[in-house]
Amino acid sequence: MHSITEHAASTDTCCTNAIQNTIDHVHSQGGGTVLIPPGRWITGTLQLRSGVEIHLAHGAILQGSEQRADYREVAIAGEYGGSEGGFLIEANDCDNIAITGTGIIDGRGISFMDGFRSPEGPFIRKAQDWRPRGLGFTRCTRITLRDFTIRDAAQWTIHLTGCEDVLCHSLRILNRTDIPNNDGIDPDRCRRVRIIGCHIEAGDDCIVLKCTKDQPELGDCEDILIQGCTLISTSAALKIGTESHGNFRRIVATGCSICQSHRGLTIQLRDHGNVEDVIFADCTIETRHFHPLWWGQAEAISITATPRNDTTSVGSITGVHIHNILCNGENGVFIHGHPDAPIRDLSLHDVRICVGRSSRWQGGQHDLRPSGGEEHGGLYEAPCPALLLAHCVDSRIHDITVRWKDPIPEWASYAAEIIDCHHCRIGRINGDAAQSDLDPILER
Repeated sequence: MHSITEHAASTDTCCTNAIQNTIDHVHSQGGGTVLIPPGRWITGTLQLRSGVEIHLAHGAILQGSEQRADYREVAIAGEYGGSEGGFLIEANDCDNIAITGTGIIDGRGISFMDGFRSPEGPFIRKAQDWRPRGLGFTRCTRITLRDFTIRDAAQWTIHLTGCEDVLCHSLRILNRTDIPNNDGIDPDRCRRVRIIGCHIEAGDDCIVLKCTKDQPELGDCEDILIQGCTLISTSAALKIGTESHGNFRRIVATGCSICQSHRGLTIQLRDHGNVEDVIFADCTIETRHFHPLWWGQAEAISITATPRNDTTSVGSITGVHIHNILCNGENGVFIHGHPDAPIRDLSLHDVRICVGRSSRWQGGQHDLRPSGGEEHGGLYEAPCPALLLAHCVDSRIHDITVRWKDPIPEWASYAAEIIDCHHCRIGRINGDAAQSDLDPILER
């Protein structure tokens, strides 16, 4: 184990070079561990090397610099929001790398904010034109991220692009829930990723699987396991999409607890990619409304397929299986395919939905954002049933329980509304409509 202090790292100045020299030295010796000892260590971009583990000792804080010049610029950004800011720690084409320990990585995200976007009050911050990111690994294999805390990211916290054999275990990601684009973990065109026992708080999505449009040669997003995580998000706690320029296959999320979130379990297909063989099981979900600039309508489960813009052909969602889910919040389950791309082979069973008001924000909208070529296109007013199922084929819905609790939202409607669904088996939906003059179930 080699301490960064052996290469003249000091807590009273930015020590990027000293830490990088330690990493390079350990790599040149065939690999090993770089120790970040207790103390506050300020750094710009660090480049991790093959065979090297960064170990954050208890009491260590690796803190990002506030100076743009200390970061290596990279040209990677999401399709909606964000900037091309550099990473605090990056790795490219590396094998067998790790960050471990019980110390802290601090992104100092608040330093890169400039007031608020929301005129009604302090609900969503306005980012400066440039802001850094947390960890960025591209085309790497055998990655271990374990036990440390990473906090206050200015935008994407952990971005994995084209990586394979990744373990994220017992991480604590503590981001501000009013900063946009500060996603927790983003596996982007990755394979064989395990995210286990993590606690994540974020203004944007906590865990989001992507196939961004750049670097299609990196392939699809496949064989992802998310297990035993606790998630809090002002956007979606767990999401597939919206960037769906490749395929998503064999995704399992189980045993997660979602609370204080704008959305729970989410699939947003907007591009030509396909989503296949997904299991959401054994989860508890608590949702609420937030400021309308945040995507979402407090849906516990939201699965949507619609073209991103007028020139996009949307792919398909097939084989999504959802069971043993407890939903409690200001909205229920929203499953909405597209007439040209219906959702196929969906199963939804043993799902309990309880809906009641809990926030100050108005609901009564169906949210298909982004669509129509606009970031906020696809948001329209409509009554909200506890379960909406639209444009589905060959699907099975049974053992659904619906309850309404006071105060019942004024926009609440049927226990279930079923629209343009073919060859679907609907059985045992237990519960009344929110309004006494409505039938429990509407099919049209």
